[in-house]
Amino acid sequence: MKPELNLAVLIDGDNIPSRHVKEMMEEIAKYGNPTVRRIYGDWTRPGVNKWKQVLLENAITPVQQYGYTVGKNATDSAMIIDAMDLLYTGKLDGFCLVSSDSDFTRLATRLREAGMMVFGIGEKKTPNPFIVACDKFIYLEILALENGENEGQAQPSKKRAGPDKLTPKVIKLISSTIADLEDDEGWAFLGEVGALLQKKQPNFDARNYGFHKLTPLIKSIPGFEIELRKNSVGNRNLIYVRKKSKS
Repeated sequence: MKPELNLAVLIDGDNIPSRHVKEMMEEIAKYGNPTVRRIYGDWTRPGVNKWKQVLLENAITPVQQYGYTVGKNATDSAMIIDAMDLLYTGKLDGFCLVSSDSDFTRLATRLREAGMMVFGIGEKKTPNPFIVACDKFIYLEILALENGENEGQAQPSKKRAGPDKLTPKVIKLISSTIADLEDDEGWAFLGEVGALLQKKQPNFDARNYGFHKLTPLIKSIPGFEIELRKNSVGNRNLIYVRKKSKS
């Protein structure tokens, strides 16, 4: 069993709605132990009271950052400085940067250069450069759809939008990834396929297309077939996938 990653969760409070925090922290827990939890913003502004209970419930430390200059994002600067300070403590394995702001692209790149695992979480409006700078990027809208409470709340229509469509481009990406890993009979281990898909496209997530995991997504595509194989080590079956023969 792999050791659990120690993660620093840094949240851009000016950029992320408070209603998403609960499911966001639950998602982060799947990938590691969030030992550092900080959120940055100007907590003297009107309208921030809704954050108070959310932060208490999730043990997130608010970091006060005044907007010293109009038009300049002091929150971004504070978050970046803290990230570099935390990097040099040597006590972390990765970072989770929560923002939809492309200003964190260089930070994500720098952290990965230092050997850190970088998770990004943001809305679907997040610019692509920030997405591809992360090892994995997760959309807040997908987490909200998985949470029954959020689905019932009054939100803008784009928040209630359904999953993305499985386009020919996505199917081609999956097909080429299987081809990269296939053995002489065309079979590829699904775990390796999923890992390589993540490397090629950090925001690839079966949930984006309405599937809880990659296996049912693959099963839904007529051009692929699945095979279960006995695992000699444990009780769980190994899942393999290949493109169906045209014959």
